[in-house]
Amino acid sequence: MLSELCATNLGVIEQIRVDFGPGLTALTGETGAGKTLVVDAIKLLTGSRSDSSVVRHGTESARVEGRFHLPNGEELVLAREVPASGRSRSWTNGQMATASSLSADADGLIDLQGQHDHMTLLTADGQRDALDWYCKTDLSSLESARSEIAGIESAMRSMGGDPDERLREIDFLTYQIAELEKVGIGNLDEESNLQEEEESLAQANSNRQSAIQALLAIGFGELDGIDPASMKLSAIEAVSSALTFVSGHAPFRETEARLRNIGEELADIGRDLRLAMEDVREDPERLAEVRARRQLLFEVARKYGGTLQDARNYLDSARERLALIKSFDDEARQLEARRHEASEAFAAACRQVRSVRSQGAPMLAKAVESQLARLAMPKAQLDIQVGDDGAGDRVEFLLSSNPGEPPLPLGKVASGGELARTALAIRLVAGGGPSTLVFDEVDAGLGGEAALTVGRALADLANNHQVIVITHLAQVAAFADHHLAVSKATQSGRTRTLVTPVDGDDRVTELSRMLSGHPDSDAARNHARELLAQGIGRSTK
Repeated sequence: MLSELCATNLGVIEQIRVDFGPGLTALTGETGAGKTLVVDAIKLLTGSRSDSSVVRHGTESARVEGRFHLPNGEELVLAREVPASGRSRSWTNGQMATASSLSADADGLIDLQGQHDHMTLLTADGQRDALDWYCKTDLSSLESARSEIAGIESAMRSMGGDPDERLREIDFLTYQIAELEKVGIGNLDEESNLQEEEESLAQANSNRQSAIQALLAIGFGELDGIDPASMKLSAIEAVSSALTFVSGHAPFRETEARLRNIGEELADIGRDLRLAMEDVREDPERLAEVRARRQLLFEVARKYGGTLQDARNYLDSARERLALIKSFDDEARQLEARRHEASEAFAAACRQVRSVRSQGAPMLAKAVESQLARLAMPKAQLDIQVGDDGAGDRVEFLLSSNPGEPPLPLGKVASGGELARTALAIRLVAGGGPSTLVFDEVDAGLGGEAALTVGRALADLANNHQVIVITHLAQVAAFADHHLAVSKATQSGRTRTLVTPVDGDDRVTELSRMLSGHPDSDAARNHARELLAQGIGRSTK
């Protein structure tokens, strides 16, 4: 439901904010007051083409905003800005959008009846939907079978339907699997382990020399090729010499104990260091092997995803894919059998839906013709054609407004009033459609009892929709639940449009103006009260 409409600098509209309620709302006013601009504002919200000519003279841009209350309780705010020069801009809930996405967001929310370029019932989908609403067509079996067929065909495409392409893929997968299996990706930590080993092998000589120097510094001089006489004082000798000086002296008992512990710790360190040094071996051949293995792992990882885990995952998926392709014949037979069953179910569902539509079409046409007779189109004939193939999706509404005239598609109906009344009749009979319906020109060329009938029909439609009608007839406006008067005023030498809710005596005055042009006429005011009594007392409200 459209709950709020704001427009700024749109034609003679300087700024308006209009609140809309449920049921039927009538917009009335003198010719040229700006009622059509309200429709233009709604059209902009539905994504219609913009024209800089709608921008109020002397301003940079026109802007419209609409707030909608959705059936799920959420709100949707659509906005459109038309600059005096340049392209228009759109927003959905404050986020920038294109005009086409704005139109998609508004789709199903609001429809303009009588506007040739904005009327859902002029589209093939809209006419088919109207027929389905009337027939209460059950499309579940049709959609289920269609979805099943689409899923099967997708599965068959993924398997590869071309035998040559399938053989090429088998060869390619076989090569990749053999390459990965030859590499033998086992431990995912292998690369880091190899890196550590490579560093140890590459620095073997340096590590050994470092160990020798450390041993000499500690005091282990009995090493091959080392002349103890050439050694400087070692750590162990230094500690031993210190013990000689402090041993037996009472003030240095604790120091003596600590020096003895240090000496023992140095001895342990020396033994551990000697063992570690003996494990250090130079092995150029093993170093070359490690480096070659690391390079191979790097190339495989880069080729199949970036890491060894990616390469292993690819190997698993390649094996699965190869097994699937090799079992293609069995899988294909099963899928083909399923597709045959789904196709039969789809064909049966199509026949059922087409039958429902074909049987319902003349009944809907007859019911709409009956409504059109009430709406001052007594000779109108509606022909609803349903396609004779598939589910009968090609549904087309053809209208002949007067005897002797060939039936034409609704989109070619020249009269906006006839088009709007036809839409009204279809909505009354078929139901469905967007939650908000805007009727423009629905009362064109009408008066008297016919106008009252249109007012009653709009009120009936408003039982299940929010209906907004732009009308010049008091007979129509009297049936509205809400009445908005559109007027012009001049301020500081500029004309501006005002939209004002009217109720009580103000509404009587507005209806009197519409009836006679003399809002203070007693006769007109009495007639206005009589019309309001009919509207308030309608049985359907």
